[in-house]
Amino acid sequence: MTKLKLDISMSLDGYVAGPEAIHDEPLGKGGGALHKWAYNLRSFSETHGRDGSEGETGTDDDVLAEASTGYGAVIMGKRMFCGEDGPWGADPFEGWWGDDPPFRKPVFVLTNHEREPLELGETRFEFVTDGIEAALERARGAAGSDDVQISGGANVAQQYLAAGFLDEMQIHVAPVLLGGGTRLFAEGDALPSLRVTRVIESPAVTHIRYEIDR
Repeated sequence: MTKLKLDISMSLDGYVAGPEAIHDEPLGKGGGALHKWAYNLRSFSETHGRDGSEGETGTDDDVLAEASTGYGAVIMGKRMFCGEDGPWGADPFEGWWGDDPPFRKPVFVLTNHEREPLELGETRFEFVTDGIEAALERARGAAGSDDVQISGGANVAQQYLAAGFLDEMQIHVAPVLLGGGTRLFAEGDALPSLRVTRVIESPAVTHIRYEIDR
């Protein structure tokens, strides 16, 4: 069976978003620094529709390029998609990524509120209201023989981890202390055993891959 993977950037003190996250600032105060390591990389520019010819290459670019192509479908939460948990409203937001989102794969958005599928560029968003198992089943069906990636946010990652569905995590630990915000791992959770399978370091970030022991 294909793997369910989590790929996410995290601060040294365990946060994936800073405090006071709002619709117009979904990563919260200081949260943008979590992804600073990626912004100038060639693969980041290419996946976001920009000319990557002058982007930086090297270790971090190799890791990001690998993470950006090694899956066939994506799962995310509604808060990652639009920054809010409530109903969609009369004129629903179409996400943070503009007319050509960088995924170019089927994306399944976990939500409590029904919505028709949305197609932007080469990305199709489908909105799943019947829970994490249903989203995973649909994502695996769409991915075929490829893996499925969880892109966030923290609550979705926590649900799949607690349910025992997550197979692998790659955490990009940024040299940033946020002091508050959204933790990747909730306090009090009964967490599984982990096994480190790869560590790649650079001056900008440390990439750590873990397998989940069953």
